[in-house]
Amino acid sequence: MSSKGQLSFDPKEHQHLRYNPLRDCWVLVSAHRMKRPWAGQIEKPPEQHIPRHDSSNPLCPGNTRANGEVNPDYDSTFVFDNDFPALQPDAPDPGSDHHPLFQSRAARGVCKVMCFHPWSDVTLPLMKQEEVVKVIEKWAELMEELGSTYPWVQIFENKGAMMGCSNPHPHCQVWASNFLPNEPALSDRCQRSYYQKHGEALLLQYAKQEAERKERVVVQGCDWLAVVPYWATWPYQTLLLPRRRHILRLNDLTAEEREDLADVMKRLLTKYDNLFEVSFSYSMGWHGAPTGPHLKEDNSHWQLHAHYYPPLLRSATVKKFMVGYEMLAQEQRDLTPEQAAEKLRNLPEEHYKTRENQGGGETEQDGR
Repeated sequence: MSSKGQLSFDPKEHQHLRYNPLRDCWVLVSAHRMKRPWAGQIEKPPEQHIPRHDSSNPLCPGNTRANGEVNPDYDSTFVFDNDFPALQPDAPDPGSDHHPLFQSRAARGVCKVMCFHPWSDVTLPLMKQEEVVKVIEKWAELMEELGSTYPWVQIFENKGAMMGCSNPHPHCQVWASNFLPNEPALSDRCQRSYYQKHGEALLLQYAKQEAERKERVVVQGCDWLAVVPYWATWPYQTLLLPRRRHILRLNDLTAEEREDLADVMKRLLTKYDNLFEVSFSYSMGWHGAPTGPHLKEDNSHWQLHAHYYPPLLRSATVKKFMVGYEMLAQEQRDLTPEQAAEKLRNLPEEHYKTRENQGGGETEQDGR
């Protein structure tokens, strides 16, 4: 109690608002809601026994996809044009309705699928570090290739059926568009505004602050830092940041920075899986400075970063729902970012499946 008889603020007990400078919005933090009993929807646990190779899986090496093309017998990463793309390069212009309430614009682009590994029963945290490096290198190649033409190249991974992933084979998607999508456009505006006011990239300063404060840090390496951001919305949301220098895009990374990124990613994703001892669902994606015609512009306000948005809240089968208040008013979370970071930080960096297989069982990477 304060001297005036008022309650002293405790972020774990008292609701409060936190500002998200990347989206210019506020998040309602209501950590005390974690005490309420749960009688709502229970999700089906992810399938644990996925075959290494499934002859009916269109992403496996040597298999035939929906368009009749046969995958090569790949042994590392594999990239192909999405058989059901949301963006196509030759779509016609819809024209204009000449009314401010009925506007439309041409949307063109390409969509690609990138397989991380030839085996269906591994995920990034279960891959060898050198295999994760190859994934990062392929991301950088795609950013260089597609970014030479398109203003935005979105690399993203939806992991798990809970996040709408229709295929368990380890893969991500890459969509390149002739327009700057809503989220990066908003982030561009916010980072530019901060840079104009403070003379430093927002996320470069933020990484320095989080490295000093430590309370929201989950894992860190020589060049990278993973934190539960101060303004996180999803329960165990994380932000992956360069911690030492100003980097605009994935293809700007040095070989050493790619190695360290692979290490930090593996450690972070291992902790995710260890939290509820399940293959942890999430949507993740990379944000960096715009490309294409923007390559000639000054993008000093940008800093490369990745977002991880996992839905699980209480257990492997209870997730956070963004409904009601979140859809109609503003974002709200049920535990503090500091609580989430502490839980993740204190988890072991050895994957639970590796521990289970010690003592004679074969791990996912044995027998190669």
